[in-house]
Amino acid sequence: MTSHTYDLIVIGAGPVGENVADYAHKAGLSVAIVESELVGGECSYWACMPSKALLRTGQALHAAEKVGVTGTLDVAAVLKRRDSFTSEWNDSGQVEWLTGAGIDLVRGHGRLAGEKVVEVTTENGTRTLHATHAVVVCTGSAALLPHIDGLADVAPWTSREATAVEQIPARTVIIGGGVVAAEMATAYQALGSTVTVIARSGLLGASEPFAGDLVAAELRSRGATIVHGSPATVSRADSGEVTVTLDDGEHVVADEIIVATGRTPRTEDLGLSSVGLSDGDWLSVDDTMRVTDVEGGWLYAAGDVNHRALLTHQGKYQARAAGMVIAARAQGDEASNPVPWSDYVATADHQAVPQVVFTEPEVASVGLTAKQATDQGLDIRVVDYALGNVAGSALHADGYEGQARMIVDESRQVIVGVTFVGPDVSELIHSATIAVVGEVPLSRLWHAVPSYPTISEIWLRLLETYRAEA
Repeated sequence: MTSHTYDLIVIGAGPVGENVADYAHKAGLSVAIVESELVGGECSYWACMPSKALLRTGQALHAAEKVGVTGTLDVAAVLKRRDSFTSEWNDSGQVEWLTGAGIDLVRGHGRLAGEKVVEVTTENGTRTLHATHAVVVCTGSAALLPHIDGLADVAPWTSREATAVEQIPARTVIIGGGVVAAEMATAYQALGSTVTVIARSGLLGASEPFAGDLVAAELRSRGATIVHGSPATVSRADSGEVTVTLDDGEHVVADEIIVATGRTPRTEDLGLSSVGLSDGDWLSVDDTMRVTDVEGGWLYAAGDVNHRALLTHQGKYQARAAGMVIAARAQGDEASNPVPWSDYVATADHQAVPQVVFTEPEVASVGLTAKQATDQGLDIRVVDYALGNVAGSALHADGYEGQARMIVDESRQVIVGVTFVGPDVSELIHSATIAVVGEVPLSRLWHAVPSYPTISEIWLRLLETYRAEA
């Protein structure tokens, strides 16, 4: 057994852990990062990057078709391009970056073993790491498998298998109606699979209602089937066929099954009980990412594992705050009670989280939905406008269809939520994010003139509609 001491120990070398380590090290701390799989984590190899690579070619082809260009999709080429973005599941490039950044990598399974102590099981034995200041848990989340009779016995795919697929099944059944389910349905349908989605309450229930409706309509127009029901049993025949029996007795038969019904924290074997927490739980944190239920203030958690906002970009945002505040506290700076919107806190997690769902059409949103704003007791006005009526949209694609919604807090005259649904709206959402985070008054936003003819002219139309309805 060997022992080493660092200022900071980070468990998990995904994008979140890498950012915590980088920001803390740049501020002067010695840092070790522990990883049991591939450096770069879920997003690099089994989620964000490969899934978007699978989606992009189909989106590009459909976009070309909408301006009069026709073509066919080469599935093998799509999978090869996907492989290039995962570096063939080789993390040597990421490791080289860590080394160059001055961060020590310890490969193995890390577990907490008491206050500021991490034990790492490696191929060559156990290493004990001691932290002088802090330990940060960045282990992320894993796909949640629901308790459905027979499901575990049929070797279901989760997002990992679905994004790393080597051969597209002829028929795919997807259980779930959230982001992963909608994106995989879009990708697999474009890649030639006959897709059935089993979604009890429809698609994208956390978004504005029109978002799920428009995505579902597009999937159906391309041949997918969406079933509203709950799976009762799942079985796989000797031939390999999977049969899902719904609670109403209906059967869905496919060649493979993808389960996309939520996430669970990767804390089951993390040694949380050694510091007074429960193994397998989400970790509750304050806005500096410090775990609230551990004495001494030395344990932090950033990214999915704290259950604040399960998005890579939001986890990286949290990581920046955590890395900076840990370094500041270690060096005696006044950071123990940082103010909102300072470098040391993740204030935007609460009501200014941006998200893009890369379906067809895309769904891009930031802040609150109308329902969320109403539930919070805000005095709001909802402003809707058809995206297809903007000149830039008509140029972008023949028959462009989409919808925009702006939620205005009437008492403060600021925007608290925006949702865009339509082709390529992902590139619109950062302007909305700036408006929400910056709490830009509508009177000042009126002077942010959108270029013509672009889809960004939607901002003028939304503001004009708001004034007309006043």
